[in-house]
Amino acid sequence: MIATRTLLPRHDPHLATRLDRSAAHSGAGAHLRTEDVPRWLAERRRAHRFSVRRIPLGDLDGWHTDPATGNLTHRSGRFFTVEGLRVTVDEGPVTEWRQPVINQPEIGLLGILAREFDGVLHFLMQAKMEPGNPNLVQLSPTVQATRSNYTRAHRGSPVRHLEHFLGPDGTEPPAGGRRVLADVLQSEHGSWFHHKFNRNILVETDHEVPESPDFRWLTLGQLGELLHHDNLVNMDARTVLACAPVTHTDGSAYARHTDTELLSWLTGERARHDVDATLIPLKEVTGWHRDDWSVDHDHGRHFSVVAVSVEAASREVGGWTQPLFAPVGTGVTAFLTRRIGGVPHLLVRAAVEGGLQGGVELGPTVQCTPGNYAHLPEAARPRFLDTVLGAPPSAIRYEAVHSEEGGRFLDARSRYLIVEWDEPDGGTADIDTPPGYRWMTPGQLGSLVRHGHYLTVQARTLLACLTTGALRW
Repeated sequence: MIATRTLLPRHDPHLATRLDRSAAHSGAGAHLRTEDVPRWLAERRRAHRFSVRRIPLGDLDGWHTDPATGNLTHRSGRFFTVEGLRVTVDEGPVTEWRQPVINQPEIGLLGILAREFDGVLHFLMQAKMEPGNPNLVQLSPTVQATRSNYTRAHRGSPVRHLEHFLGPDGTEPPAGGRRVLADVLQSEHGSWFHHKFNRNILVETDHEVPESPDFRWLTLGQLGELLHHDNLVNMDARTVLACAPVTHTDGSAYARHTDTELLSWLTGERARHDVDATLIPLKEVTGWHRDDWSVDHDHGRHFSVVAVSVEAASREVGGWTQPLFAPVGTGVTAFLTRRIGGVPHLLVRAAVEGGLQGGVELGPTVQCTPGNYAHLPEAARPRFLDTVLGAPPSAIRYEAVHSEEGGRFLDARSRYLIVEWDEPDGGTADIDTPPGYRWMTPGQLGSLVRHGHYLTVQARTLLACLTTGALRW
């Protein structure tokens, strides 16, 4: 007789309701009121010795410049390297360029632990220091670690709470008292990383979790309120929160395009774009120059590669040096939104980026640093940028400045917006879209984000505002 396992429902019928209940609960969590979170983060900054200072590239300890390639490499062969990237694309104002890029082939782990208190799901968030954060300490996932970190290639302390996400040998931990709510590989910044992915995972536990002054339980609703603060919720937390399988508040099973039509459109965009991105030695990157302190673009645009010395008493290692990418200027990242047939839609762009595996993912309507286009003709400015920058305050549904990944980028910030799009004369904007754009509902984006390689990390930040209830329709 063949033993059979009891069949299970393909989807948990109660999970979305539980997440929605957590998103509606924003006043106070099990341990902390929402308004007290900024003070708690400030207290954690004062509790530990933190410092970040610029140093010459030649003073990087444990790193060296390969004499044959010019690449910046760690002596362990782990962590990441700074190399060159040659990119050619088939359309756009610039169709070929070379640049430095971060090559980090190992897959990192971004995990948020959930637990129910008084019938409401809470999420264990960490006050984590990253050297590139504008204010050093931000609200971060329970676990935020590269493979080199959690395998202790740095010979530092173990990563706290890792056992909820990985077993001792790197496989899955025992199932008892543990339930996976979401688990997906997601890309990172395709303009600065080469084929970089992180595992984004939400795990619920029934077990008691030891308290620590650097961790606090918060509801989704509290996190939504905190996403209205500048530079408070870090990028890694935002991307994991975007993956939460909530019931999106657009509240409709109908949309401008069917899901199949959208998947076919994206497949067509991926097929029609010719994106060739090849790693090359850093010394072969033309249009850039290196001095003792940095690698810079010849015209002062885009970003610089710099070096820092870090002291961080609360981290697994108390001090280290490393390269960081330091962008020039503040980015603008925005979705245009409007109702079609009474249903909220977002204008999504097929974003072409050299560092993305496959070259194309779904991005916000606008995603750029305006200063990088100042030297180009007016016609070469990103489409819809002027619409976003010229929007009246009454049209802005959401706005905050968020920093990007503080472990690799120094003071990298973008102004994130969701903007109602109506014609200036009071008429309704044309729902037809130019090539490379489509209207999608938040629910359609929420379905796609549960699978890897669909949404850029910038699109996921704005989607996190919807999953947490930071913006409601």
